[in-house]
Amino acid sequence: MGRQEGAAMRIALVGSRWFGAQMLHLLLEAGHQLWVVGLDAEDQLAEEAAKAGCPLRLLNGPRRVLADDIPDDVDVIVAAHSHSFITAEARAKARRAAIGYHPSLLPRHRGIAAVEWTIKCRDPIAGGSVYHLSEGMDEGAIAAQDWCFVYPEDDARSLWRRALAPMGLKLLMKVIGDIETRGYADAIPQDPKAVTYAPALKAAEV
Repeated sequence: MGRQEGAAMRIALVGSRWFGAQMLHLLLEAGHQLWVVGLDAEDQLAEEAAKAGCPLRLLNGPRRVLADDIPDDVDVIVAAHSHSFITAEARAKARRAAIGYHPSLLPRHRGIAAVEWTIKCRDPIAGGSVYHLSEGMDEGAIAAQDWCFVYPEDDARSLWRRALAPMGLKLLMKVIGDIETRGYADAIPQDPKAVTYAPALKAAEV
């Protein structure tokens, strides 16, 4: 028999650091079956996955997730603080969706330094987006978004810790819940007229 709507899903979690580790615990608490793709054995997500007894694959090199890195029987791929490119062949393994979290109100601040550029541009409002992974950087259709104020005393680190990281965990779990109960996530195209980019900054520029 096939998996029934609302039943626990098999999820490939691709990520790193504190955010990835927190996502792992939330998914396990929700009863999902996890396969984890981590950067290396010393990364926080990989360490927590090993402690939890989750199947774990380590990239240990080029930041590309290939089809062989993802098992065949996967409902959803979740990118949580992943700077690895998940190839089309890998994404195709997900039967329902391949999603990720980006700490900006996409299409604003596409790129690796979204939070830093939010501060650099003196944006009064920030936000986060769960989007469908695609070939382009942060270009996929939007599954969910939320926003927050940027306080005058905020820097990139405080904005991430105070608002954008908790927001991302909440949004990802919301979208995963949508997929679990109804079988799909929303997919709203990004507005091409509102695109800005957030390339990496040197320390002196932050």
